[in-house]
Amino acid sequence: MAYRRLPALIATMTLALTTALAPSSAQATPPGPNAVVVWNLNAQNEIYEVARQSPATAARSFAMVQGAVYDAVNAVAGVPYQPYLTAPKAHRAYSADAAVAAAASEVLLSLFPEQAATVRAQYDAALAAIPDGWAERGGVAVGRQAAAAMIAARVGDGAFGSATWNVSTAPGQWRPTPPTYAQDGAWFADLRPFVLPDAAMFRTSGPPALTSAAYARDLNEVKAIGGVTSTVRTTDETQAAIWWHDRRLTEWAMKRQLAESRHLSTLQTARMFAMVDITNVDALIACYSEKKYWNFWRPVTAVQEADGDGNPATAGDPSWMPLLVTPPFPDYTSGHTCSFSAIALTWQRFFGRDDLPTSAYSADSGTTRAFSSFSSALAEVVEARIWGGVHFRTADVQGVRIGAGTARYVLAREFRPRH
Repeated sequence: MAYRRLPALIATMTLALTTALAPSSAQATPPGPNAVVVWNLNAQNEIYEVARQSPATAARSFAMVQGAVYDAVNAVAGVPYQPYLTAPKAHRAYSADAAVAAAASEVLLSLFPEQAATVRAQYDAALAAIPDGWAERGGVAVGRQAAAAMIAARVGDGAFGSATWNVSTAPGQWRPTPPTYAQDGAWFADLRPFVLPDAAMFRTSGPPALTSAAYARDLNEVKAIGGVTSTVRTTDETQAAIWWHDRRLTEWAMKRQLAESRHLSTLQTARMFAMVDITNVDALIACYSEKKYWNFWRPVTAVQEADGDGNPATAGDPSWMPLLVTPPFPDYTSGHTCSFSAIALTWQRFFGRDDLPTSAYSADSGTTRAFSSFSSALAEVVEARIWGGVHFRTADVQGVRIGAGTARYVLAREFRPRH
């Protein structure tokens, strides 16, 4: 089945490119490993490889780490860009690498105190590679101040609250799905955003009415192509669905790949990572606000119970199951398309272009997928969530709109050149 694109929306995103946020070519790439990339890998180790945080929960953790790292490096560089939270007093001769290590490690220690031995070992190794002295001590002090500001800013933000999803047996309303019948992450819908003044500011008109032709199209599409035994989904589409569903998000590797392939400096990398992770977490918060508000059922429930939806153009199949395991929260809107559209637009704005190649390997699919542009990757994730049977098309399309709207709002107000 040839998949449909989002031509108007993605074209709009691409046309919205601006060089105001693009990195300056005058900033030289430092010799040796990029400390921001190294500590992003360290953060992934603590956030996912050890703690196994969900994608949404991990988004908050990454945003805290990279926001603090950005403020620290920006301060050492003389504050050429708007700080996110703070600009500690610094000297340009301070060690930026020490600032990165201190900022990242302090935030990680606050998030994962039980993983302190690993984080401190990573920190000690980082500082052992930096000459002892005034510059190292100054960088460490700046990094610690940036981390303290971030940690304080997120106190009482609603993380890990006791909220639960609204379970309902009414047609169109969400209930736990097979095979796990779990629910998780309801607190994220009420998490205080990092930049957005209101998580509901991009509220949509909601999913199609169950009796509408649009809903029937959505259901029949995912029923045909998203089922575990689908005969119309191709091998490549199956691999793509699994690749995008990998909880070790391939976007993490793509972000680091871009920093290295484009030879970004420490400051450029710190800024790009903070832009991506802070727009991403706010897009996800806005998405989860939609999930809580509309509480729409997942395709697996909708297909199995279609005989009771009141739509003559749908038919139930009690044995239908999706290719992928359905995430434990409502369908509308799609968290993955909210997230990746925010990331894609941020990359477009940062680099001033869309046509940069990216690729990443997924152990879940056992494949590497490559894209010639950010918009082509975005177009595929929209389809992949349908190929996997976990989202309706409308949830994906509206997720793209929320993510793009969030990115435009955040980037118009944060991380901009000061002069």
